[in-house]
Amino acid sequence: MQEKRGRRVNAYGQTPKTSREARRRLILRLIAVLAVAVVAVLTVVRLSRGYGLERQISATALNCGVSQNVTIFGEYVLYYDGLSIHCMNPTGGIRWSFPVGSGARFSVSNTNMVVWNGTEVYIVDANGRATYNENMDGTVQFARIGSRYCAIVFGDDTEPTLMVKNLDGTQVDAEREAYSGMMIEDVGFYGEADQYMWTLALDVYGVAINTVMNTFQVGKMNTGVVDLGSYLAYRVIYDNGSLRVFTTQQMYSYDYKAVQDLSATQLVHGWQVISVDTPARGASDILLARTVQLNGTEGLSDLRVMSGSSDRRFTPPEKCVGALVQSGSVYAISGSQLYRTSTARQQFYSYQLPLPQGVKVTSLIGVTSSGRAIVGCGSDVYAISLPR
Repeated sequence: MQEKRGRRVNAYGQTPKTSREARRRLILRLIAVLAVAVVAVLTVVRLSRGYGLERQISATALNCGVSQNVTIFGEYVLYYDGLSIHCMNPTGGIRWSFPVGSGARFSVSNTNMVVWNGTEVYIVDANGRATYNENMDGTVQFARIGSRYCAIVFGDDTEPTLMVKNLDGTQVDAEREAYSGMMIEDVGFYGEADQYMWTLALDVYGVAINTVMNTFQVGKMNTGVVDLGSYLAYRVIYDNGSLRVFTTQQMYSYDYKAVQDLSATQLVHGWQVISVDTPARGASDILLARTVQLNGTEGLSDLRVMSGSSDRRFTPPEKCVGALVQSGSVYAISGSQLYRTSTARQQFYSYQLPLPQGVKVTSLIGVTSSGRAIVGCGSDVYAISLPR
């Protein structure tokens, strides 16, 4: 009787058939893992380099020069050619021109402009139409405008008059005695409907130079006076119901009556505000850079965003000529690259700037409300769309 042959098995107890199936399953698993890894790498590369239609950016040359007082005006751009102020679309088209003569200066809100030249003042709306024109009783030092009111400072440097007018020129307030012996440095409007006003002034005749902030309810009463000390106060921001006052040493917080919130004081020595984004609701994003880097020539490498109680630091991939914050994103611009990150994260994505060959960004002028960065490239000006 013939013996039956035993099945051939390998060292793992597998028959040739089961061994081939195991190898095939292993190869399929390896292929699947490799495919997932390749997709992940490609996704990271795509995100980090800003590929994709939704991430494309564009650059448009504007018909003005960096030296022509280029100014952001809401979603538009203004420039002054020495005779007229011109309003441009961010794509370069001229919307209107307003003749002001030589030696004029101007200041804007998002929707209005105030122009002064010697003793003469114009209030101009968003369509380039003058709603008021008058000569003051003295040389105008400067003026500021909001959504409802315009503040005009005129007269001698240390005996100035502060006058507040409606946008049609009707006078609603004036103050002189409070600023006798002082130099008014800046003025601004705040509140839900710009119904309040703050001023910063220097007491130049005291034992030491001292900065004083006054707050007013427009047309009604002085609501508070704050002694800010000898440190230079250079920026006041209305943020979520509070006034944030930035000096070269500290950031202080006050309510509309100038009562200080001591718990909100923050040290900002060595840092300077360079951009602010104030949403319709919630806390503002306040972007700061190191003062020494702003005053130097090497560029920005350290950024800081303060928002409410949070305080975050950011480091762009390379030193940049400028940075801004808008709609929850931090943007940093170098000569040829745009970097973007969320204010809640710290990983930057990079985008190649679509500029002509040989053209490099040398300065950041500002950002329009429609999300276009206005940059200087040597003496030329470009508008660059920002990725979201």
